[in-house]
This record gives sequence, structure tokens and C-alpha cells, in this order.
Amino acid sequence: MPVIRAADAVTREMHGTRFTSYIRPGTGSTELCVWQIQVPAGLKGVPHKVLREEAFVIIAGVVTLTIDGQPEELRAGDAALAPAGSTINLDNNGTEAATLVVTVPVGFQGELPDGTVINPPWTS
Repeated sequence: MPVIRAADAVTREMHGTRFTSYIRPGTGSTELCVWQIQVPAGLKGVPHKVLREEAFVIIAGVVTLTIDGQPEELRAGDAALAPAGSTINLDNNGTEAATLVVTVPVGFQGELPDGTVINPPWTS
């Protein structure tokens, strides 16, 4: 049984958010990627298109997740699904950091506003 210990998780930062990668091809997965994100208080996210489904579960704090122009405030215990091809943005308008767990299928890609397609390193 593959086990990824917290001490072995890889952490990266992008656009002010910390991504801690657990499940991905580099740790033995062939179908799923799972990571945790920490969104600092006051952070305004970068809108981007997700080319595959992306699921979010809020563990702590409050965030505003906008999917195709529809903002929703999400609190600890809430979950949301961004459909493939949707444009998303994640903001933390609060005074405390927020923590989320995110999952996507292997092969996930995003597209930045300038058209740059990214293969997030926390998914490989």
C-alpha cells in the first residue's frame, strides 16, 4: 500500500499560494492527484481555465471560489466542483489563511489568462 508521509510531501508556491502535493504519478498514482493548498489572508487569485475537472474541499477558513463568473463563498466543510473547461478564481478575502484539499485526474492542465498552458508540478 503506497503511503505518502507528511514529511515526504513536496511543497511548492505559485501566485502566493502554497501547494503541498501528496498523491500524483511521482508517488505511484495512475489516475488521481491530491494536494493541499494554503491560501493566505487577503490573497486575490489569478483567474485561469481548468482543462479537466477539479474538486475542492475546504478544511479551514473561508474562500470565494468563482467558477465561470459565479462567485460562491465556501467555508470549512463545504466542497465545490469546477467542470472541465471552466474558468476559475480563488480568493481569500478573510483575515485568516484558508486550507483546502484539491483533487484532479492525472494529466490535469490549466491555462493562464495569457493563453499559457501549465502542467502544475504538484500533479506530476
